[in-house]
Amino acid sequence: MEAVSISLFLLLAVVVSGAVARMLPISVPTPLVQIALGGLIGLSTSYRVELDPELFLFLFLPPLLFLDGWRIPKDELFKDLPTVVELALGLVLLTVVGMGFFIHWMIPAMPLAVAFALAAVVSPTDPIAVSAIAARVPIPKRMMHILEGESLLNDASGLVCLRFATAAAMTGTFSAGAAAVNFLWVAGAGLAIGVGLTLAVSRGKAWVTRRFGEDTGSQILVSLLIPFGSYLLAEHFHASGILAAVSAGVTMTFAERTRQTLAITRMRRNSVWDTIQFALNGIIFVLLGEQLPAILAGAKQTVALTGHASPWWLAIYIVAIVAGLALLRFGWVWVSLRLTILRRKPQGMAVSPDWRLVATTSFAGVRGAITLAGVLTLPLTLADGTGFPARDLAIFLAAGVIVVSLILATVALPILLKGLTLPPEPSRQAEEDAARVATAKAAVRAIERHQHALAEAHEDPDIFASAGVRVMDFYRDRIDGLAGEGSDAVRTQEKLASEMRLVGIRAEREQLDGLVRERAVGSETARRLIRELDLAEARHRG
Repeated sequence: MEAVSISLFLLLAVVVSGAVARMLPISVPTPLVQIALGGLIGLSTSYRVELDPELFLFLFLPPLLFLDGWRIPKDELFKDLPTVVELALGLVLLTVVGMGFFIHWMIPAMPLAVAFALAAVVSPTDPIAVSAIAARVPIPKRMMHILEGESLLNDASGLVCLRFATAAAMTGTFSAGAAAVNFLWVAGAGLAIGVGLTLAVSRGKAWVTRRFGEDTGSQILVSLLIPFGSYLLAEHFHASGILAAVSAGVTMTFAERTRQTLAITRMRRNSVWDTIQFALNGIIFVLLGEQLPAILAGAKQTVALTGHASPWWLAIYIVAIVAGLALLRFGWVWVSLRLTILRRKPQGMAVSPDWRLVATTSFAGVRGAITLAGVLTLPLTLADGTGFPARDLAIFLAAGVIVVSLILATVALPILLKGLTLPPEPSRQAEEDAARVATAKAAVRAIERHQHALAEAHEDPDIFASAGVRVMDFYRDRIDGLAGEGSDAVRTQEKLASEMRLVGIRAEREQLDGLVRERAVGSETARRLIRELDLAEARHRG
């Protein structure tokens, strides 16, 4: 019962933090508010959340990584894949090795394997935190796509490195050759299991749906179970459950393209996943704040082993780690942008990246939920039963890196983003117009066939012809507008029509609300009408 109470209390804290973030007179990222609220909870109550590392890893990471893989724009990811891979793999390996040795040199009390583990968990970035920070100044779409792709891949690569570093700390030995062979199995089998399980489940769902119909609730529940099933199956075969969850999410995009799902199922499923993402990310940051007081007490004792007694040394360590991460990222981003997305001069000389572009991409490398979730999975004890060395210090330093990187990005990103542009992306308007015309023509052909079939089967064909003409006129107007020379004017008219339609929907809502209060409309009728208005509003706001 206590565990249920704590879970409900954490969810309430997430809701309150969102409201507080909106009420503040200045723009403060919601993660910072959640950390502060968690700290107040930790200081003002006697309750403490005892985190089981394996359970924490299983509950939080698979669904978050699965959803990242599912929703990331695949075309944009593949277009900038060289840049994404350089940031997500090359930079992660450089960070793990470089920062691992640096942290061990700076804090001798922290064993080298634990220092590598800490470096591994601070290597992944969090685009959700970046989006919250940059809400006032929109991030260029191409940069956001790169950051999303980097985050998706470096979450997996960083956590795989954490796995090897933790194993080295537990056993006290490390073999580069054995680690390389093990990595091939861990990565390859994990990816294959995620893909295979998702395809098998999708085909099974499609078979059941074709024969017995589709149940929306079951479809949503299956999508929630896939990341956990992929993770457990991969871990059973000693592969990477993290990579299995990521590959399962990526595969979902392609698996659903060939297997139709009801529109209502997709809408409700998206709402459920949005809620889960909001809740899990929020709980992680609230837990960070709640754990900080106890973590700080243990970290002080560990710092004392280095010959320092002042707690200010903790701040010095955090600042040094953040500075090291920033320097590594700045240098790597400069080289990566120079070699990939920036155009070349006619003479063949590479264009030197704008320092603001490099700085923005560097500051956007904010650490967030995955970093915290990863560091909290460090084992509590070694194989012989003794405490895991410097665990509290590692957790505190990772938490400090998250907070400092959020604050720095909050201050720096809005300044750097003003007026910043990336190399232009090709316009997608022609592609969208062509797709709309093609789908409209297909709709006209299908309506004509259906109209003729109904007319032949009934005695009064005029009513079917009239209904078909009304619908086909809508599609023909779209075809004529988008395929003709006045397509820009048509788009302007459609935009104005959508604006006016929203005005009408607002008036409909107010009138319906009055009818409900007067009990002139029953609850079931009101629910159905509200649903129709919601769909229409979503259509015109999209």
